[in-house]
Amino acid sequence: MIEKQYIQFFDTTLRDGEQTPGVNFNTKEKVQIALQMEKWGIDCIEAGFPISSEGDFEAVKAIAGAVKNMTVAGLARCSEKDIDAAYDALKDAVDPQIHIFIATSPIHMEYKLKMSKEEVLASVEYHVAYAKSKFEKVQFSPEDATRSDWDFLVEVINLAIEKGATVINIPDTVGYTNPTEFGNLFKYLKQNVTRFDDVIFSSHCHDDLGMATANALAAVENGALRVEGTINGIGERAGNTALEEVAVALHIRKDYYKKESGIVLKETKRTSDLVSRLSGMPIPRNKAVIGGNAYAHESGIHQDGVLKNPETYEIITPQLVGVEHNSLPLGKLSGRHAFVDRIAQMGYEITDPAEIKILFARFKELADKKKNVTEEDIHALMVGKSIEDESVYELKRLQVQFVKDGIQGAIVGIQDKRNKDAKMQDSATGSGSIEAIYNTINRILDQEIMLKEYNIEAITGGKDAQAEVHVVVEDEDGKSYNGTGIDFDVLTASAKAYIQASGKAKNKQTIEKVSAHF
Repeated sequence: MIEKQYIQFFDTTLRDGEQTPGVNFNTKEKVQIALQMEKWGIDCIEAGFPISSEGDFEAVKAIAGAVKNMTVAGLARCSEKDIDAAYDALKDAVDPQIHIFIATSPIHMEYKLKMSKEEVLASVEYHVAYAKSKFEKVQFSPEDATRSDWDFLVEVINLAIEKGATVINIPDTVGYTNPTEFGNLFKYLKQNVTRFDDVIFSSHCHDDLGMATANALAAVENGALRVEGTINGIGERAGNTALEEVAVALHIRKDYYKKESGIVLKETKRTSDLVSRLSGMPIPRNKAVIGGNAYAHESGIHQDGVLKNPETYEIITPQLVGVEHNSLPLGKLSGRHAFVDRIAQMGYEITDPAEIKILFARFKELADKKKNVTEEDIHALMVGKSIEDESVYELKRLQVQFVKDGIQGAIVGIQDKRNKDAKMQDSATGSGSIEAIYNTINRILDQEIMLKEYNIEAITGGKDAQAEVHVVVEDEDGKSYNGTGIDFDVLTASAKAYIQASGKAKNKQTIEKVSAHF
């Protein structure tokens, strides 16, 4: 019998989360995120959609070879070519799984698939069996399940289990359902699916109506043993179930749910911050569990209560999810060995001597400028190095002329890292310093892109805090690209972010891939 008290966590940050407009992880970033997911305690990671692009295939293959203690899944449509691509990408994984899907709602069958119920059933019968011939673990999803006919859904699921599916995922593809309705759907499936208890049932919810986490928990209450979602709830449209919210809810309300999970809660904030920085999506300050205000108390009454007993107004302690405020015992006199040992304790696996040399030099520069070096600063240093390594262009010079109540000017120098001789410099003006910098970059790269979003936040408190800038730009075709810049100087961080996003926009071959929606 399957353990009924253990809830599996299935992360799709690298697949569904990457379908967020402007988000594109490269292979190195995906492996870095996957390794952190492993530390966080994820049971299964959906590494990508191998058939969708060469980049996705290589990323799934790299993750399959890198992780050792969690299942690695690849997505596939009901298609032999998709299934074969997933097999080739995952064949070196310690514990591979395929995730295949086909739509079952009337609107999807009629307008997207142009298939009858009988044709959908025939496809499920053949392709689940074909997937089973290559994988021991087969997950099947009836896309748009919450808008499907329940009796037809039962028929499809019974057939998928008969042909070898070991996990049945129920997707709320368009965020249409609510907790009561979703819970009742799981009850109905439990009553009518012949071998319900022989397989794992899973939930996959979108947040279009703001109920993704509540819907996932309703599924858990009614027989789901796996929850699918993303870190920080990222994903297309309004995003997905935020896994960190479900994990903490199950822990804090263990008295009610009576469930266990393998999530290492103290790694939550670190996991969240990593995804935020690499995706270029800042975490809202009022975000549950990991937002900047989650443990802040403005009201005098609240402050008084917390000082007397934190439990008066805090149901989650900051330490539970890894929110620490202690400074690192490192400074400008610290040696390389102490630095390398500390970043290893923080979860970074750096073995290349050349890379260590660069990182240590940046740390010394950091320590010279900051009185107190915190873990957040070190994480920012590591992530910032990774971001800059993958950028096509490098900022070499920035000079800004500021005139109060006047037109601002900027001189920018950029190096094309693919060609050491391609050093470019120009100047332009703008109504503000940022506009002047961005106008200059546009002149240098001869581009017409529009700034859609600009966000800035301090990584730590104090006047010596590093600035983290996130931008989203849009090209002439309406395609979005994000960029992140980290530096002590706000203008430098802003320039780095815009240059990174511009590099992605210029490098058009980056991502033309098939998207999966469920």
